[in-house]
Amino acid sequence: MKRTNIAIQKFKDAPIQIIDGDRGKNYPIDSELLDEGYCLFLNTGNVTETGFNFNNCQFISFDKDQILRKGKLKRNDLVMTTRGTVGNVGYYNNKVPFENIRINSGMVIFRVVQEEITPSFLYQYLRSTYFNKQVNALRTGAAQPQLPIRDIKCIKIQIPLTAEQEKIADILSAYDDLIDTNRRRIQLLEESARLLFREWFVYFRFPRLRQGFGGQAGHEKVKIVDGAPEGWRKRRLVEVADIAMGQSPKSEYYNDNGDGLPFHQGVTGFGNRYPTNQTYCTQKNRMAQAGDILFSVRAPVGRINISTEKIIIGRGISAIRSKENHQSYLFYELKNHFFKEDMIGGGAIFAAITKKDLENVVITYPDEKTIEQFENITNPIDRQIEILSIQNQKLAQARDLLLPRLMSGAIEV
Repeated sequence: MKRTNIAIQKFKDAPIQIIDGDRGKNYPIDSELLDEGYCLFLNTGNVTETGFNFNNCQFISFDKDQILRKGKLKRNDLVMTTRGTVGNVGYYNNKVPFENIRINSGMVIFRVVQEEITPSFLYQYLRSTYFNKQVNALRTGAAQPQLPIRDIKCIKIQIPLTAEQEKIADILSAYDDLIDTNRRRIQLLEESARLLFREWFVYFRFPRLRQGFGGQAGHEKVKIVDGAPEGWRKRRLVEVADIAMGQSPKSEYYNDNGDGLPFHQGVTGFGNRYPTNQTYCTQKNRMAQAGDILFSVRAPVGRINISTEKIIIGRGISAIRSKENHQSYLFYELKNHFFKEDMIGGGAIFAAITKKDLENVVITYPDEKTIEQFENITNPIDRQIEILSIQNQKLAQARDLLLPRLMSGAIEV
């Protein structure tokens, strides 16, 4: 039976304080950001679609922290990105190992009245599709999406009784635990493949088939010719891969209700390895097939994902497929080549690259047997990563379907 004791409020009327970052004259400049220091100053890479990530941190000094007026976190605050990638959320609970944290100007803090809203419940709500749909409808700006506080205040939230909020958060966090376990397994698999690639194709410590020993693989001293092992070649990308550049249909064909095929204009839907569908399109134009490497050709240039299905690609994306059925090797080679977004092989920074630029990217291409040996190892790893990623997608979908039903009382807590 549906409950009647649920308040549906706009954020501006809910017991939630929305706090902006400091934007004044004392805002830290690049030279004031430190590799270590008193206060963590969050950058956009620290707040991801899966929560906080502290792999690359910047800090400010105690003195700098003291002169900033706004934007400092308290325990149980929530942080959301509001510029660039909009809607990523982090939860500043007791698991976060930093005592002093400030947000940058592209984020806001949500601070709740804990007698009325539990932070863990709000965290689940802010990550839900119900919330994200409202965010996507309100955000503005194509090149640099943003969501001002005035628009956040118009977003609606259902607020059950606090005892039920805690139960809802506990149920949904169980799904998060399963997702996190799979995510850690994925990270280990990806790291093993990345390290294997570097061992073989950067340091040239790879097994070779010994002659006269029954084809047994072993390590031999490798003769280096022109910076690569003998028998390897430098090849242009167009020689080894088919490259399709995206082309954007008119916006009148776009929708967010699943009508048509998934459409990706740029990196907005990109994940660590696979994209998440947010927009669909009914006009079939330039396409990428399942397994194609998706490569961003507009800033950030060089970001890479893999398509899991047939999709329509816009002008910010290209689709790359190996001509010789060595998609796994090509993926890791391109990931290594474009090790830093916006850089062509670690060199010049590009705001965008043309098809000709991409075709002329030069990569190292080993002999056929070495590639086959490598892919005999990486293909099963890639498949396991795909399986775990699909499991996580289904768990996340189940979690997102549960939240509105639990909040409304359609399902008993």
